[in-house]
Amino acid sequence: MAMLPSRVKHRKQQTRRNAPNHVAQTCNRLAFGDYGIQALEPGQLTARQIEAARVAAGHYLGKNGKLWIRVFPHTPVTAHPAESRMGSGKGDVDHWATWIDRGTVMFELAGVTEVQAREAMRRQAHKLPLSTRLVKRT
Repeated sequence: MAMLPSRVKHRKQQTRRNAPNHVAQTCNRLAFGDYGIQALEPGQLTARQIEAARVAAGHYLGKNGKLWIRVFPHTPVTAHPAESRMGSGKGDVDHWATWIDRGTVMFELAGVTEVQAREAMRRQAHKLPLSTRLVKRT
């Protein structure tokens, strides 16, 4: 099931750009689990990419361990339909996304060994458009 907000104040938002050198000030450390996947570059994650990463880890781990998703797609992304003329206002909401800063911890795992965590996070990283690294609690 795709992630999207249950209700929003404004259906369409203005577009924004991520600052290329900005480093996350919050959500940059492990809060729940023992292992996490951290973004090494800024970018945008769609709801489908987050869901694909969640499913990939879930298939590998089965009922072992606990997975936390630390990001949520709050931002609506609009798009015009194909072959439509220029102008005529802003397009409809196409999908939901979230902006990720460098250093943001996106997923966390607990209750598994380090080998299992590495493999689960590797499978998740293949689904994400950003370069990532594994972080662990010391």
